[in-house]
Amino acid sequence: MEYTGSMYQELDSIMGTTTRIPRLLSADGFPEWKFRIEKYIKMKDAKIWRSILRGPVKITTMDDKTKTVVDKKIENYTDGDFEKLEEHDRALATITMALSPEIVQGFREYTSAKDLWEALIEVYEGNEDMRQSRHDLLRQRFNLFNHVLGDSLEVQLQRFITLTTEMSTAGIDLPRSKSYKKLLNSLPRSWDMNVAVIKKTRDLSKLTLAEVMVIIKACDIDDKQREINHVNSYSAANL
Repeated sequence: MEYTGSMYQELDSIMGTTTRIPRLLSADGFPEWKFRIEKYIKMKDAKIWRSILRGPVKITTMDDKTKTVVDKKIENYTDGDFEKLEEHDRALATITMALSPEIVQGFREYTSAKDLWEALIEVYEGNEDMRQSRHDLLRQRFNLFNHVLGDSLEVQLQRFITLTTEMSTAGIDLPRSKSYKKLLNSLPRSWDMNVAVIKKTRDLSKLTLAEVMVIIKACDIDDKQREINHVNSYSAANL
């Protein structure tokens, strides 16, 4: 698929950039959004992320008469006290702005960044049974992963990256060798010789996914070059 300018803008809106917050548009996108929003917030201001995990801070003081901790009156707040409150406000605003208008409607009751974050996780990740069902579905998709007639190599590799990223985000760990063998075995039958050579000459357990992708693409380039050479040789022989 060739992306247009508007499609890139839409993708940036969902995935986020260094200057644009990733947006949650649907339940299906929650696992990836959860991963990206954490990285984005930590990059922008780690204190905001800590505020989300910690929850709002109560501004208190020691009562001189009773020697007990009491809420501090707002007129006695220091600049540091206000900064703590403003930090929480920024945390709540950051998560809220990362939600689509349709989604945020269902979470307006939450006034704490921590409560909002935990509510999103509860709604979109569910309980243990729901998480297990999602794991089972992802494992099934992995087991059934194969070449689709008409797909280019690039499309197939991207489908595999998307699937394994979803599994990793969901907390499913796969041995590298098992994952890479699944990818290699899913390639078209015309790849049988290349697959055999890769398996025989490479230690898949020590490679990264990026390295495996490079190896596969290098083989594809070599095959295309050989095809061009054969065509040129045949043409020259018939001159």
